[in-house]
Amino acid sequence: MHLRRRSLLLAAAATPTVAAVPAHAAPAERRPVVIGHRGAAGWRPEHTAASYTYAVQTGADWIEPDLVPTKDHVLVVRHENEISQTTDVAAHPEFADRRTTKTVDGRAVTGWFTEDFTLAELKTLRAVERLPQVRNRNTVFDGREEVMTFQEVVELARRLSRTHGRTIAVFPETKHPTYFRSIGLPLEPKLVAAIRRNRLGRRECVVQSFEPTSLKRMTGLGVPLWQALGTTGGPYDLPGRTYKEMMTPAGLAEIAEYADWIGPDKSSVAATSLVADAHAAGLRIGPYTFRAENQFLPAEFRRGSGANDFGDAFAEYALYYRLGVDAVVTDFPDLAVMARRG
Repeated sequence: MHLRRRSLLLAAAATPTVAAVPAHAAPAERRPVVIGHRGAAGWRPEHTAASYTYAVQTGADWIEPDLVPTKDHVLVVRHENEISQTTDVAAHPEFADRRTTKTVDGRAVTGWFTEDFTLAELKTLRAVERLPQVRNRNTVFDGREEVMTFQEVVELARRLSRTHGRTIAVFPETKHPTYFRSIGLPLEPKLVAAIRRNRLGRRECVVQSFEPTSLKRMTGLGVPLWQALGTTGGPYDLPGRTYKEMMTPAGLAEIAEYADWIGPDKSSVAATSLVADAHAAGLRIGPYTFRAENQFLPAEFRRGSGANDFGDAFAEYALYYRLGVDAVVTDFPDLAVMARRG
């Protein structure tokens, strides 16, 4: 099969954005991209305008919206389609009867789901901190932000690009695409339409998914594709296929036939040859998710005794930058940018 031209990033003095670079350029010559995971989720409730804005203000190059649909088939940004942890829906008596249990990707989930609400109904809800026990400081922002559409995130990214004088890319993820296709709310046609309507090019958009068939439905779109990889099991759309197999040289060669990037869990990168193997396959690599709290750090970088105390996040970033990663996906883009400066 034909290997697509790799989407690479500008290096040197320019702020990193998605663009072509000669294939012979060594990964070490390029500055890693800092991706604001759901914005700046370490400092603001995730997937809100405040979170995305703060991420960019502190140096993020890309911002990440997770995409799920509404009942009227509008793409909105939430970590999951079940929204009891990220909105105040439970405090709305008018929606009490919407609470239900569904099977999503083979797992029973109870709560309130975006596909049972129109966009107008979702707009009456307000965002809350998803991890209040971990990030209590963020709860001060609870109730201040509404649920955003993907279109609103695109428009925000462009406003922030103008304000800061650099291109801010959006990094949408199709969440549970097989499930949504099964209930008649496919994500890919809406995402493709939005990318084309907004004329998003390679510098402004990179599309990610854990499901290969979702990405393959969007080949030829003209923007880079990013294959996300888990630590256990495999993609829901390919029963019997494991992420471990996908991270072998043979598996990476298969990914390179349709994608430009891989995004493994950071634990799959340290003390392995995955960075070198990905580059050998012509892929770029951006591990996830970097956080500052001790419970999310390797033991050698923890400081103090509290699970939610901040450890030596700078040392962890420095380690992965030395390994030659092309991007980092982080809840704390400000720290990643500071570490990138050295």
